[in-house]
Amino acid sequence: MKKVLLLASIMMSSLCAFAQKEVGLWTIQPKAGLNIADITDSDMDSRVAFAAGAELEYQITDLYSISLGMLYSMQGAKDTYKTSGINTKATLKADYINIPIMLNCYVTENFAVKLGIQPSFNVKSDFDISANGYSFSGNMSDMGLDIKSFDFAIPVGMSYEYKNFVFDCRYNYGVVKLFDEDESHSKNSVFQLTLGYKFRM
Repeated sequence: MKKVLLLASIMMSSLCAFAQKEVGLWTIQPKAGLNIADITDSDMDSRVAFAAGAELEYQITDLYSISLGMLYSMQGAKDTYKTSGINTKATLKADYINIPIMLNCYVTENFAVKLGIQPSFNVKSDFDISANGYSFSGNMSDMGLDIKSFDFAIPVGMSYEYKNFVFDCRYNYGVVKLFDEDESHSKNSVFQLTLGYKFRM
């Protein structure tokens, strides 16, 4: 048992020694990628759409950093169903300005796990419906559903850096009801994959 504990201690010490980051370093990271967005408590399918923005990061210690981002995030969901025997496709386009505030823990020099909070502001709430060669678009309010202007999520994820390129994978767990009128308490649920590049400041 002592040998196991000693081996674990040596491994952790080696890992932490390898995970040294430059304390006090500021970086900015433009990034872009894809959302796999969904709405909880609904039968709709995921909407695959675009996300892009930038994050500012400050290295607090050799292991921990904090980052503040601003991203344009295309979210929502889509559905396919039959109406009077006609296949109908509907897409809910709910776009946000996301402001993730993340605590990043560098397990190794290039690999980080992260947890944070994310206030968001809705900037688009449209829908598209197509059936039998015809299509119709409009605002969600036209259907009597008003998406809340403010959203809040708990993002959790990980990232890997290679020569200043950063691959980031995170899940944004929505905690605010999407619609005031919705009794099912539907919320945003988004997997986000982005590729960025870090610049020293």
